[in-house]
Amino acid sequence: MQTKQTVNEGLKRAYLITITAAELAAKIDAEIKKIAPQVRMPGFRPGKVPANLVRKMHGEALHGQVVNDTIRESVDKLIRDEALRPAMQPEVGLNEDYEEGKDAAVTVSLEVLPTIEAPSIECLKLEKLVVPVTDAQIDEALGNIAAQNKSYKDAAKTKKADEGDQLIIDFVGKLDGVEFEGGKAEDAALVLGSGTFIPGFEDQLVGVKTGQEKTITVTFPENYQAEHLAGKEATFDVTVKAVKVETETTVDEDFAKSLGLDSLDKLREIMKGQLEQQTAGLTRTQMKRALLDQLAAGHSFEVPGTMVEAEFQQIWAQLQQEAAREEDAAAALKQIEDEKDEYRSIAERRVRLGLLLSEIGQANGVEVTQQEMGMLIQQAAMQYRAEDRERFVQYVQSEPMVAAQLRAPLYEDKVVDFLFDKAEVTEREVTVEELQAAIEAEETAEAAPAAKKAPAKKKAPAKKEAAAEEAPAAEEKPAAKKAPAKKAAPKKEAAPAEEGEAKPAKKAPAKKAAAKK
Repeated sequence: MQTKQTVNEGLKRAYLITITAAELAAKIDAEIKKIAPQVRMPGFRPGKVPANLVRKMHGEALHGQVVNDTIRESVDKLIRDEALRPAMQPEVGLNEDYEEGKDAAVTVSLEVLPTIEAPSIECLKLEKLVVPVTDAQIDEALGNIAAQNKSYKDAAKTKKADEGDQLIIDFVGKLDGVEFEGGKAEDAALVLGSGTFIPGFEDQLVGVKTGQEKTITVTFPENYQAEHLAGKEATFDVTVKAVKVETETTVDEDFAKSLGLDSLDKLREIMKGQLEQQTAGLTRTQMKRALLDQLAAGHSFEVPGTMVEAEFQQIWAQLQQEAAREEDAAAALKQIEDEKDEYRSIAERRVRLGLLLSEIGQANGVEVTQQEMGMLIQQAAMQYRAEDRERFVQYVQSEPMVAAQLRAPLYEDKVVDFLFDKAEVTEREVTVEELQAAIEAEETAEAAPAAKKAPAKKKAPAKKEAAAEEAPAAEEKPAAKKAPAKKAAPKKEAAPAEEGEAKPAKKAPAKKAAAKK
């Protein structure tokens, strides 16, 4: 095998590897000798099939395998011998006119990671903007919880039920006068106007009183989940056992105990922790942005174009998806198209910061442990169907690049935390509004120094600042290999509908009555 460097410009490298026909022929002969004892052919005893017949039967497949294996081994050897650090997977090609019996000319093109001096981390200074949690904020939050946990008290027996009132009822549903399964309930709680029961049910109970009996007629929706009821007209014999009116919920010891806590003090302590956690994320964002700005300002070096392009394509795909969901998708797409160069600059910044963080992490012994990596893989596997999870784990373990992508965000967070510990940090108390304003000011100054302002009526499909803040931590990559045909990753399950704000869970009865939706 002979190797010749053909390009050495900046971070770009290219090589020509010549693998002689004699070398390939010798490897094919060795493979034939290796498999011959296992070949079975009519008329020959096991293991006695002549080599020329083995070649005739399996020569073409063996030739392809030997060529692929030899190319992969040659590229690995090149990377080791030249001490290369590939930025991305090398591009490897075999000359088009190659055929068995001729020398193989293999071209290898790649970009290497730049040599970066580990930056000094002794002079980092950061300001941490902290939002203190006040008693008034805790009171407001507890008031919201109380409002979501409504309580009711018995109304006067002469009170006519109105929307917002709660009824305690027994009911029996019938089709053509015959009671049907699942259409009966006792002591069912129903808030009029809540839309809990099928259309028309609640409306006909407005005005009832405690002790009243009433028969109502409703039609089940055509798409009702119980097929034998869908589209059918039914009657319900309803007995109103109580009419209740909403009463103000007092945030006191009893309220705390109703939530399963020992005391009101414990409830306030938990709520304070939750409020602090909500602003902690904003504080970390502000500190991380300030940290990355300091690092970016002090370092400028060439970055691999292939990495920048890969990062840009990731940002661009996300922008296009978000723009497509806008009310005026065409205008949103045009807006990001006009700012394409700015997003490419953001991609370059992210790559540069990622390489810088990687260098800092490696110089200071920051690493992701095997246990942490195992947890990452298991968490990612939960996105797949149960029967595909083990296959996904095997896929990640067999693909170094996939594993590196999975590891990178955690590695970056660990490097950032390491730098936070090393930095001189001063704290300043601010309001939530001031913290958000500080983040937005940093975003504007860093992400779009020459950005065109979007028209006031147009909602930006994606914020440059969100893309700019991230710095994918490019860990030291293992020597890149020319991978064989890639295994297909298991398909993810369909994502569940995105949840909105958390709401107190309501206990469902053991068996839903047919009157309910």
